[in-house]
Formats: sequence, structure tokens, C-alpha cells
Amino acid sequence: MVKVRQITNLNAIIEGVHSNWAHKQLEAAVDGIIDFKLDETSNPAQNLTRIRDMRNSGFNGQWHRPKTAQNFEVTLEK
Repeated sequence: MVKVRQITNLNAIIEGVHSNWAHKQLEAAVDGIIDFKLDETSNPAQNLTRIRDMRNSGFNGQWHRPKTAQNFEVTLEK
């Protein structure tokens, strides 16, 4: 139904909750995978984001810090 309506759907999957097989099945069913992590090795701790996989699109798979503007638009620091 998402493709018919041409809308974006976001699903969150936490590693370690599902079996490895289920995790791979869920990843195979989507058009892109975006990873989020908290880097606690730096002071202060940093939130990081990366695109791990995106079908039919070029992308930079490196970790980036998200930056939120006053209008709540999120961009990634390079």
C-alpha cells in the first residue's frame, strides 16, 4: 500500500531483538537502511547517522553527526 500511495514509511529494527534470520528478512524487504548510534567514546557523547544501503541511489556510507535547525530540519555534518 505504501508504494501505491507513494508515501515514505519508516520502520525501526533494534539489533538483537529478532533472530538473525528475521533481521535479514526485514532488511531485504526495504529500499534503504539507515543506522543510528550513540558514540560514548567521545566527550560529550555524540549521536551518529549513516546510510548503510539505499536501492537505486548513490550515497556516502560514512558516519555523520546530525544537525537540527531551528525549524527542526535535520542535515548531516560532513
